[in-house]
Amino acid sequence: MPGLLAASKMSVSSRPAVICSRSLLRARQQIPLGSCLSRRGLAGDTRSARDRLFRVSEEVQDALATGKPVVALETTIYTHGYPYPENVALASHLESLVRVYGGVPATIGVLNGVAHVGMQPEELIQLIKTAGEETTWKLSRRDLGFIGGLGLRGKKLNGGTTIAATMILAHLAGIKIFATGGLGGVHRGGESSMDISADLTELGRTPVAVISSGCKSFLDIPRTLEYLETQGVGVGTFADGRHGQVDFPAFWSRDSGVKSPQTIVDEADAAAVVYAQSMLPVHSGLLFANPVPVDSAMEKATIEGYIATAVAEADRNGIRGNANTPYILKRIRELSDGATVTANSALVEANVIRGTKVAVELAKLERQDAAASQRVVPLVSKAVETSPAPATLEEQVVPEHAPKKIPFDVPFDVFVAGALASDTLCDYQPLSTTVTEVAPVMHTSNPAQITQSPGGVGRNVAFAAHLAGAQVALASVVADDIAGQSLLKHVKDTGISTDYIRQIPTSNGARTAQYVAVNDMKKDLVVAMADMAILGHPDLESTSYWSESIAKAQANWVVVDANWSPAILSSIITAAQSQNARIAFEPVSTAKAARLFHPETSAMTPSKVVPNHVINLASPNKMELSAIYHAARDALMFESDQWWKVVDSFGLSGSGSRDRLVAVAGRDLVDQGIPQQCIQLLPFIPNLVTKLGRKGCLLTSLLRRGDDKLTDPEHARFFIARTYSDNSEIGGVYMRLIPPSRLVEESEVVSVNGIGDTMLGVIVAGLAKGYALENILPTAQDAAILTLKSREAVSPEVRGILNKK
Repeated sequence: MPGLLAASKMSVSSRPAVICSRSLLRARQQIPLGSCLSRRGLAGDTRSARDRLFRVSEEVQDALATGKPVVALETTIYTHGYPYPENVALASHLESLVRVYGGVPATIGVLNGVAHVGMQPEELIQLIKTAGEETTWKLSRRDLGFIGGLGLRGKKLNGGTTIAATMILAHLAGIKIFATGGLGGVHRGGESSMDISADLTELGRTPVAVISSGCKSFLDIPRTLEYLETQGVGVGTFADGRHGQVDFPAFWSRDSGVKSPQTIVDEADAAAVVYAQSMLPVHSGLLFANPVPVDSAMEKATIEGYIATAVAEADRNGIRGNANTPYILKRIRELSDGATVTANSALVEANVIRGTKVAVELAKLERQDAAASQRVVPLVSKAVETSPAPATLEEQVVPEHAPKKIPFDVPFDVFVAGALASDTLCDYQPLSTTVTEVAPVMHTSNPAQITQSPGGVGRNVAFAAHLAGAQVALASVVADDIAGQSLLKHVKDTGISTDYIRQIPTSNGARTAQYVAVNDMKKDLVVAMADMAILGHPDLESTSYWSESIAKAQANWVVVDANWSPAILSSIITAAQSQNARIAFEPVSTAKAARLFHPETSAMTPSKVVPNHVINLASPNKMELSAIYHAARDALMFESDQWWKVVDSFGLSGSGSRDRLVAVAGRDLVDQGIPQQCIQLLPFIPNLVTKLGRKGCLLTSLLRRGDDKLTDPEHARFFIARTYSDNSEIGGVYMRLIPPSRLVEESEVVSVNGIGDTMLGVIVAGLAKGYALENILPTAQDAAILTLKSREAVSPEVRGILNKK
């Protein structure tokens, strides 16, 4: 990302020496290459000027580029609401809540005149510590130009953003969901004073959905709702377990006596409203009111008494404008003996949780089409027709020429440690041919064709490598139940060794892994359920168990999939490394991919970089790549000196490197940050094969000094960087976009299940046989096409594919 390709006036090819520095790398980490800023037209001739005023963190940019749910958070609550250091604790807590519930927090504030969307911890603390100082402003729309302009003039001004300012900056970054405490509104007597919060007009013109506990209850709630209606703002209140039309909340009270214009049942409904409004598009905001939790709510009559006293005092003392709200809040807190503080904390937490859930549901809606095509894309262009179903476990036919089981004492080429499961596939098949809905109907029974077949990522990879011609050992685990016995028989019949498949008694609570997938009429996945608990069984956590198994197999390559628990995954990796085997990692899914850098995966540490790296090869899709990258970053893998030395040796620079990346990988991938993420992961995983759907795959490799490709003219155009230092073991960064040999018509597609597993199986089989990685990838993609057109999780036609090269 941007840190790798730090700014420089020189291109990679124009100088022999490394020119980027660690301080420069970190300084540039705020604006990643391919950020949404450039895609929104904010780049070009004005990019440098805008960078001085507006920065989006790398994490937020990555999240937006990869479709992750992002939640904007304001900072006025810290700079003008809570004292230091309580405000620091609250900031950390709210960001943690967003992460716990599946989102990426984007805390927004202004530091030294620069607006930040997604503040780093040290930046946020620096801002919060200035709470109460004259140089720390409470920022609304009207203030942004002033604080930015004065910052350009050298004045070090900070600011906490109100709802209005936060909405503007969130929208500039492309964020649609914003969770906060309470909304501003029309002040009591506003018909005469015209004291109306800028939050309301901002909602009328900025398309961001705000989740708050209504407006402050000392405001004029009926007039506030009337003003929002005039501004064209959609307003709804979460039912929160209640039925019928509910009240618009009064901040500390769940009820205000004023009915809400709309009632929102749950987060999915709210997300659907946001999605629909953005698709139309309607260029105004939405307000979703979330009532304060029941156990923290205050009685309406009690709080009204405090409000009346505070408002009267403010009026007598002539406290108006920006000073009015802070004064009234302070007095209400004092009059309630701090009860409002407790309610404040509870409602802010509830709003952040609710907002994150809405963002998660919105991300699902926005990714539905993309996710469906992601599974089929390597190779598809039109609608899928139904095809014969996979055979059941009992119906699997083993060709007569299947090789005999390899004796235990014969060395294997590949040792696959992964899931062996029983797959149940449910393909929706409506009784009527006139049905227009391609997906099954929820919450009722649907007609379907249901079949069972052997599966599991480990099994699929092993079977593909076996068919491709490698001698393969499958290491997995089953229970001694019917499903387990059937799977063992299947593996044995295919000619793969079962000596490394462990059986655990059902009396110990073990269940053979099961996977159930429900597909629509086009064979696209609607929902899947997986019971993989057995792959976390404590009996398999012993490193010595895996060391002995790998030593007996004598395999050159060990493939491990992420279905294992982090503790077992760590043991397998450690054992393989102790036996000097090369390791390939299959991420399985976005959720499981992060296990590679999980705290319990102790085999992976920041110091394990080239040439002492642990993983030799990984084959993620682009969403799994992002998950691995973020897991590595969260585990502080990019903070080690060892990592920096490797990255610094690349000698990558700003504009020149971006142009080179675009030339090799294409502008779209660079804008998504995919090549940049690969480059940052290279010190830990020197070979990454990123599956890109119909675009094929992106190969990114870190070559050692002396590699033949460094001096081969045919490969010259694929080098992103070369290392010129005589003291470095790194030769260069090799990147190559490899398209599939052909696209498959959707009418040819039978099942998307197992295509990635097939590809990896053929890759490791080819590597074990001595093929170069870049040469084996086209063949591996051809094998994936065969599986795409097959009713099996791995097409039988993969057999002997390496011999057909």
